[in-house]
Order: sequence, then C-alpha cells, then structure tokens
Amino acid sequence: MSVLVLRLAGPLQSWGSSSRFTRRGTEIAPTKSGVIGLLAAARGIRRTEPLTELLGLEFGVRLDQPGQLLRDFQTAHSLDGRTSAPLTYRYYLTDAAFLAVLSGERELLHGLADALSRPQFPLYLGRRSCPPAGPINLGVHDLTLDGALTTWPWLAADWYRRKAASTIRLEIIRDARPDEPVTETVPDEPVSFDPAHRQHTWRSVLRRHVDVTNDLAERAHVTDHDPLSLLGG
Repeated sequence: MSVLVLRLAGPLQSWGSSSRFTRRGTEIAPTKSGVIGLLAAARGIRRTEPLTELLGLEFGVRLDQPGQLLRDFQTAHSLDGRTSAPLTYRYYLTDAAFLAVLSGERELLHGLADALSRPQFPLYLGRRSCPPAGPINLGVHDLTLDGALTTWPWLAADWYRRKAASTIRLEIIRDARPDEPVTETVPDEPVSFDPAHRQHTWRSVLRRHVDVTNDLAERAHVTDHDPLSLLGG
C-alpha cells in the first residue's frame, strides 16, 4: 500500500463544499474535491476533461493547525459606477496547516508527486487568492492511509506548538470504508469540474482523533534570563 503525503499550509485557505450565490463559506479542513482539483491542476487536466485517473483515490486529512475563521466581503460596480452587484461574503481559514493523504496505485501517486513539483497550472488552497506557503509535496511512502494520518510528524508551526500543551489531540477526517460506521455524508466526491456541468456526489466520512506529543511545549517555559543577576553578588 502506498500513499501520497501533502502539506497544505498558507496565510489563507478556503475549502467550500456547498457555497452558493453571495455567501462563499469554507469547511474546517481541506475537502476531497478541493484536493483532487489541486492535483488535476498540477497534472495539467483542464476543467472540461475527465477526472478518470483521480476518481479512485482514497483521501484523508489531519487538522494539525486549525487556524482562525476570517470573513471578508467584496463589492463590484459597473465601469460607469452606476450599477452595483450584491455584497458578497467570503470566508477563509487563516494560518492553518493540514496533513492530507491520498492512497492509490503507486505508479499514479509517483506521477502526481512529480506533477506537484512541476505543476502545469498554478496551485492554490481552495481559491485562486490562496497560494500555498512552501512545498506541498511530501513524497510517496509505503504506508496505509491510517498509518500516515496517525504517525506522520506534527506539521504545526513552532510558534503554535510553543503555546500548546504537551499532548495534543488532532482530528482526522477520512473516507469511510463500506464496513465502517459513517460519521456523516457530505457532497464532496468530485465527478466533473466542467463549468457547464459541475457535478459532485455524496461522500461518506469517518471522523476520529489521534494524540501527538508536543516536544516544544516544555521549552515555552524555559528561559536563560535571570533578573536577579542584575543585582550582582
């Protein structure tokens, strides 16, 4: 069994699964359709082309640094300034970092890893205004999906880890298998990104948690500064 491991981190991310009209929301973690879209962009697959080779991938994500919810709004006017469009609200995750894992055929995963290193189209974290911070591709590894999600080193930033406890519970959201209990179903299984006929189906999801050790927690309270040294003696 092989997996492709991704690091999804940046100043802004937005992963919508049910946005409509003037309100463009975001889920708390990267969606499967959003990550498949990112891989398709790296591969050079256009929106009007079939996603055949990507539809069989199993997907999971770990919320290493959940970030904060940000609401923005946008206005639009005609060139002469006489007509205005409705106010649009858009939601983002700020300073978030996620571990995303995809399981599938090893040859396909290696091809996707190469494409992420040399993408055909620009890569972004849910929306074009959300570029990634640093490399996305963490390589192909001989692990199971659950093994990668539970054992991969914590990807949170040092400043975040220094403020956290010595043991942290991270949420995992992954595809539910036929013999497993389903936590929920979401309209997040991509079928086509064709603008003329965008299509998704329902995806069964399993939520669980894993505890990780924070090796930077104790350092937050250690300092070499001795205020009494200024008194002499």
